[in-house]
Formats: sequence, C-alpha cells, structure tokens
Amino acid sequence: MSDNQNLLAGQRRALILDEVRRRGGIRVSELTRMLQVSDMTVRRDLDVLARQGALEKVHGGAVPVAEQRTHEPGFEAKSALELSAKSAIARAAAGLASPGSAVALSGGTTTFAVAHQLLRVPELTVVTNSVRVADVFHHARQAAESGGGEDGAEAARVVLTGGVRTPSDSLVGPVADAAIASLHFDVLFLGVHGISVEAGLSTPNLAEAETNRHFIRSARRVVVVADHTKWGTTGLSSFASLDEVDTWVTDPGLPEPDREEIAEHLAELLIAGGEPPDQPAG
Repeated sequence: MSDNQNLLAGQRRALILDEVRRRGGIRVSELTRMLQVSDMTVRRDLDVLARQGALEKVHGGAVPVAEQRTHEPGFEAKSALELSAKSAIARAAAGLASPGSAVALSGGTTTFAVAHQLLRVPELTVVTNSVRVADVFHHARQAAESGGGEDGAEAARVVLTGGVRTPSDSLVGPVADAAIASLHFDVLFLGVHGISVEAGLSTPNLAEAETNRHFIRSARRVVVVADHTKWGTTGLSSFASLDEVDTWVTDPGLPEPDREEIAEHLAELLIAGGEPPDQPAG
C-alpha cells in the first residue's frame, strides 16, 4: 500500500475498510501515510463508509461497526500479525524484568513473545493466565532438565491460573480472578486488544476485562506490550485508563504526533528499536 495515490475512490475505500477490519481500528494519520493522500481525502472516505454502515468513525480514526467489537480473534489468527514489531517489543520489555523478581504475563501473542525473551532472565517467578505462555516455560524447563535449554528457563517457577479458556488461549473468570487477587507481582506484562485516550485499555471479552483488572491491582508496575496498530482501537469492554499504566512498550510505527498525544496521558512510552519521545516535565 505504498503507491496508492492514483487509486479510484472505490478501491481506496475498499483498502481502508480491509485495514479497519484486519486491525480492529486505524488512525487517520496512518491512512494518509499508507495511501499517500491528504488528510481531507481520508476523512471524506471515512464519512462515506460510515454513512454506508461499513465502519464507525471515532476521534482520530475509525473502528469496525459496534457488533464487530465483540469479535475476539483466535491465537493463531493474531500470531501472524506484526511479527517484527512484536519481536522488538518483547526484547525491550524483557529488559524491564529483574533477576529473582515475580512477574505476571496476561494472554496474547505479544506477551507470548515476551515469555520467550524472559527465558534469559534467571530465577523468575512467573504467574500467567495464558496457556501458551505457560507452555513456553514448561517446555524450556523440560529441555533444561534433559541437558539443554537456558539457565533462566531452568530456574523459572511458573504458576498457571485456572479459569475458562478464551479463543486466545487465556484463562479468565472467577477462578482466575481469585488466584490473581491473592498474589503480588513486581511487574505485569499486559497485552491489549486496543488502547486509546478515550477508552484506555480494552478487550472484546468481558470476563477477560475483569481478569485484567485483577492483574493490574496486584502489580507494582504495569507494562503494556502492544504494537502501534492497537493505538486508536477500542474493544467492547474497557478495563483500565492510561494513567493506570506505568510503561507502554511499542514499535517505531507509532506516528510522532500520536506519541506526543500519548505522552500527555501516559507516564512512560518506550519505542522498541527507536528513541522514545521526550516526556513532559513533572
């Protein structure tokens, strides 16, 4: 989508709609860059698509129609998206975990990538409601016990909460909530479906939203790990505001104007593989 300035209006709108549905939401600034057209052209296209009922306009961009906000893609469907960004985010995020600390990881493909990087951090205690994340550490421990694997993996102790399994292989509900509420973590690595100034952190799954609230209450430091496509996306249920987040680790794809807006509401923004924007004083 790097050379679309000569596209017909219908073709351009079809591409916009495809991006909105694939990502779960997109910013006007991203569309102008991707399509190489003016801000006014993008906004006119969004107006047309909104009148057709194909999408919903929100501040600064567009999201799928409300019914689609409840759609939760499966783990495999999400795992193929933004691979390089997730890898960079995972490496940067793992650097925030200290040897011997207690860390928590929520469900998601980005936290799954973080789990692989945390294998290098020794003597961790890991609490997770993600079956996929738990498998990373369990398989690494098996490899270490058989003579291979990494020292950090051998020493990691893993607690997997109980609960009801979601399409993204997370365990949620009252059982998971009770287990998480009884624990305390030094750092929480939290994956999200969407993040915005207005809605904060959100997910399509109501039970997962409540489980994530318990994670946040039990953590001394909350680190959101999410690539730039999650910015401006809104799921059905909000579970935290931006001021409850200590750090958001994302990728350089987040446009500079958006970084400036985020810095007004967030304590710390780390750009994996790039320089973080200046933070406001105080």
